[in-house]
Amino acid sequence: MNLVIGLGNPGRGYAHTRHNVGFRCINHLGKVHGIPIKQRQCQAQIGIGRIDSAEAVLAKPRTFMNNSGKSVKLLMQRFSATPEDLIVIHDDLDLPLGRIRLYRGGGSGGHRGIESVIEYLGSRDFLRIRVGIGRPPHGVDPVDYVLSNFSSDEAATVEAAIVAVGEATASILRDGAQAAMNRYN
Repeated sequence: MNLVIGLGNPGRGYAHTRHNVGFRCINHLGKVHGIPIKQRQCQAQIGIGRIDSAEAVLAKPRTFMNNSGKSVKLLMQRFSATPEDLIVIHDDLDLPLGRIRLYRGGGSGGHRGIESVIEYLGSRDFLRIRVGIGRPPHGVDPVDYVLSNFSSDEAATVEAAIVAVGEATASILRDGAQAAMNRYN
């Protein structure tokens, strides 16, 4: 079973923040592929369906960003998945706004949600799709920045990135991770 997990924070107050771009990507995938994300399991909101010919679970952990690994581990146990079956979508301060990057393994880059996933799984060997949210302006605390909403000027760029993540995810499931990395990186 393929697990596609977007990281974010639950609740309406966080819905449009930079930190929740992972949730927005999962919502987009669900809409495009007709997978309702309404079930509650493993401390997550999930949907089960097909992306192209691959069976997939789309999930948004309800554990808040810094404890995302707890839900990810429960989902992996529930669906008998390995780290190789896992795709985690998350925001990234170190990428320019709207840029996406696919990679497997490595550290957390200071991302607390990814740190939590690595800690709970005891593995770094899972695929990640990083979505660039840009660096905060000089003098703005990174925590405040990731919890801020995108501006209206940034909206089109963010929406294009969400669509690209959806296409990249489908490519990973259809063509394999390496082919998708070659195409989207």
